[in-house]
Amino acid sequence: MSLREVKQLRTRQALAEAAADLFRRKGFDATTIADVAAAAEVGTRTLFRYFASKEDLLFPDHDDRVQAAVRTIEASAPSERPAEVLLRALAQAESDDDIVSGMTALRLRLMREHPAVRGKALQLYSDAQLEISRALANAFPDRFDTLTAAALTGAFAGAVQGVLCALIQDRADVDDPAEYRAIVDRATRTALAPWLAETFPSSAL
Repeated sequence: MSLREVKQLRTRQALAEAAADLFRRKGFDATTIADVAAAAEVGTRTLFRYFASKEDLLFPDHDDRVQAAVRTIEASAPSERPAEVLLRALAQAESDDDIVSGMTALRLRLMREHPAVRGKALQLYSDAQLEISRALANAFPDRFDTLTAAALTGAFAGAVQGVLCALIQDRADVDDPAEYRAIVDRATRTALAPWLAETFPSSAL
């Protein structure tokens, strides 16, 4: 990375961290864009170069994670099982740092409490699923069409989101990345069991 890119990354991280701290202490509605910019020691114009809205501050690395998942799918071998490739690729979309820092818990709590945050999350997740499913269909053209690739991707994404919601609701004490990964892995492999066993018709696999 160039020096400019490093500075941009640091600014982006500082803004996201400042926003998370303010959301926890003051509340989402009471925190303004100006508050976040001041806490990160930048101007509001600088903030808007990195984030289009207050809701976007809760998803600072979303695009990078989606692209990492897509690159993993694109690099897969035709002989691999698509479901295994998807499990490996979408692991890129989760961050241990988010769990340890509490960002995952904060994000899901605000999704439950604020329709605007929930709407932003649904939009981002929907767009990501579509992009990843297209990459999967392109990587395995003899085994998937667009619809079956979307079904497989949706099964995985639904399992992850279900686990996250249950963890926040019932297991708020889970903050160890290894334990979290194990829980998510069990849930997603359960959801994808038919795909992993490849019991679907050959035209869909």
